[in-house]
This record gives sequence, structure tokens and C-alpha cells, in this order.
Amino acid sequence: MLRKRLVAVLTFCDGVLHRTKQFEPDYRYTQNFVDAWSIDEIVLLDVSRPGGGSRKNFLDVVQSFAEKSFVPITVGGGVRSFADVQTYMASGADKVAVNTGAIEDPALISSIARQYGTQCVVLSLDARRGAAGSYEVFSNFGTTPTGRTPQDWAREAVAVGAGEILVTSIDRDGALEGYDIDLCRQVSDAVNVPVLICGGAGAWKHFEQGFVEGGASAVCTANIYHFTEASIASAKAFLTKRSVNVRI
Repeated sequence: MLRKRLVAVLTFCDGVLHRTKQFEPDYRYTQNFVDAWSIDEIVLLDVSRPGGGSRKNFLDVVQSFAEKSFVPITVGGGVRSFADVQTYMASGADKVAVNTGAIEDPALISSIARQYGTQCVVLSLDARRGAAGSYEVFSNFGTTPTGRTPQDWAREAVAVGAGEILVTSIDRDGALEGYDIDLCRQVSDAVNVPVLICGGAGAWKHFEQGFVEGGASAVCTANIYHFTEASIASAKAFLTKRSVNVRI
């Protein structure tokens, strides 16, 4: 049985680390901090808006993490072309997360998979629950409805080469009230590749729920790791006691 993964998601705006939801700056969090607590993987996301700071600021961050960290690094944000992918890979990324660019052109997924392998392609899927209870995929930083269901888009992405699906609940992001388990389960039941769940974790029990109830292969979080008393080691100890197979 493959071990479950704990993944730290760090969002950067103009090269400065920000918390999710409100994108408030947080200058305390460094790659040394993440490594010291034995995280399994790191996701670095650039949330800079068009017309903002230079992309070079974020690339410098990626390169710094790649040089100092010893775990796989997924990089995303603003990937609209294969040239963007090449830039991230050259900066030290092990995987690339694609979101809006893949929605606009699913062939981008195939191009990445052909050049680097399916294991390098992470589909970043942002979804929101509608008034009727069904989910819809959104693009452009969660602002533009696509008319697609998460299950259908995940299946399509896997069919053309995506090796993992990173599912984020727009409604839960930053709330610290728990993952959207229904959303995760719908996607994990629809595909045969690892599903990473993100958005809403505020306690170790939420990790357990993501694994056991949501069917996730990895649980992702950002805000909870900004609190120094909430270490990755203690999260793994909690999960081990509950018979969740994690790396120690």
C-alpha cells in the first residue's frame, strides 16, 4: 500500500509568501522551516495578478527551494504555455501544476506528459458548490465558471496525460473548518490517479477525514503550518495512531 502524503502549499504574490483566502503576507515561513518538520512534498503557487510584480521574483523563490529542499516540489501559477512549463522545470520544479491554461487548451497537458512524463503533470482543479448542491469547476483564480463538473474535467485531464489531481474547494479555502469531503470523494472515485485535497484543513482530524472519507492520496494545507505549535511531525504521529500509513 502506498503511503499517504502530507503536502505544504505555499502561495506567493510578487515573490512574497501569503496566506490563502485573503492573501495576507506572512514573512515567517521559510523552506528551512518546512524541511525541518519533515513534510513529504511542497507545492509553490504564484498568485500574482497580471500586471503585478516580475515573474522573476517567483522564479527566484522556486530556485531557492529547489536548492535547499530535499522533497519533491510542484510549481504552478500562470502556466499558459509549454514555454512556461519549461521555465519552471529549468528553475528546479519536479512537477508542474496547470489550471486555467489546461482548461483553455487541454493539449497543454499532453505536451507536458510527452516531454516530462505523466508524473510531472498535476491538474489543479478549483471547484465550488452551487445552490443546487452540485459542483462546478472555476478558472482564473476561482472567478470564472466553466460549466464543467469536477468529475468530468478530472477524467478528461487524466485521459490526455495528467498524473495527479489537486482538488481545491474555493468555499473552504482558508476557513480551517475541514476539507470538502464530498468534492474529494467525487473526484477520487472518478479517476485512477492520486488525488490531493486542499482547502479548509484546521486540525489533524481533517487530515484523517481527507484520507479515510475523501479517498485522498495526499492532504494539502497552508494556513495550519503557519502556526509553529502545529508541526508536521505531530500530524504524522496523530495519523499513525489512527492506522493511517504515512511516512515517518
